[in-house]
Amino acid sequence: MTEAAFTTELLESGNLLVGPWRSPKQMLHAQVYDSHASIHDDATAQKLGFQGGTIEGPTHFSQFAPLCERIWGQAWFETGCLSAHYRNPAFEGEEVQANIEKPKPGQTTCAIGMTKRDGTEILRGTASIGGVTETALSRRLGELKPLADPVILADLKVGMKTPSQTVRMDFDQHMGDLYPFSLEQKLKVITEPSAYYSQEHNPWGRAIIPMEMLSVLFQYRARDDRLPVRGPAVGLFADQEIRLLRGPLFVGDSYTTEREVVALSGSRRTESVWMRTTVFGADNTPVATMLLNMASIKDSYANYEREHKALYD
Repeated sequence: MTEAAFTTELLESGNLLVGPWRSPKQMLHAQVYDSHASIHDDATAQKLGFQGGTIEGPTHFSQFAPLCERIWGQAWFETGCLSAHYRNPAFEGEEVQANIEKPKPGQTTCAIGMTKRDGTEILRGTASIGGVTETALSRRLGELKPLADPVILADLKVGMKTPSQTVRMDFDQHMGDLYPFSLEQKLKVITEPSAYYSQEHNPWGRAIIPMEMLSVLFQYRARDDRLPVRGPAVGLFADQEIRLLRGPLFVGDSYTTEREVVALSGSRRTESVWMRTTVFGADNTPVATMLLNMASIKDSYANYEREHKALYD
């Protein structure tokens, strides 16, 4: 028997469908990245001017799942796509609310947003189904200026590819230094619980992996990539798009990931590498993709000024 995907109460507000206020849990206090603590560690974050350890961006993706499922039903779990530009961090204890524009009949792309109680924008972007090619991040990629005078990313080139890796996610599997918790632990605190995630009461007869945990699965072995990035430097997710091509992905199944550098960009404070991960199923057919902008904070790299002078003066 198939149960309802979500019991989340949704409201209509003008042209928006709105989810409830939620306080996401921060599960990355113990994250180790490049042998040092990460932006999700309070002390590291505070040194860089943040008020504390930040909630990891894809944690917010869970709050959009009931909204998208309400609009598109089962298709959301099979060909859904969230494409988001992270605007401001959220911190543990803060409440955030997800919204999506109500579609016109047959519309397959809708604008999404998330805000804090005080109106601070956490993210903006698009949700879509069915292989839509125009997304929030496809537009952003088209508008990027090339990275000038890179230091942390000086040795990276667009087009670089990483060897393929095999990944899987079991319920009780510790997901490594980057993600020091298991799916089982996440499901105890996930903002939008679903029978689809932990039981077989869904259209596929097997537990599926929540979209926010697809980010964990796809990044599980990313540190094995050995890309020539200078460090250690503290990084954060600035943009992220997860797209299902032949979903959902299942707990306990093995998948193969391949990554490619598709763009380099920057800001006054950061240098960014945009990586596209392609995920293949057992028959070697693509089942999902992820586009991720990992922004390295210049101030967190001890040798930044010295190496900049050596490279460009």
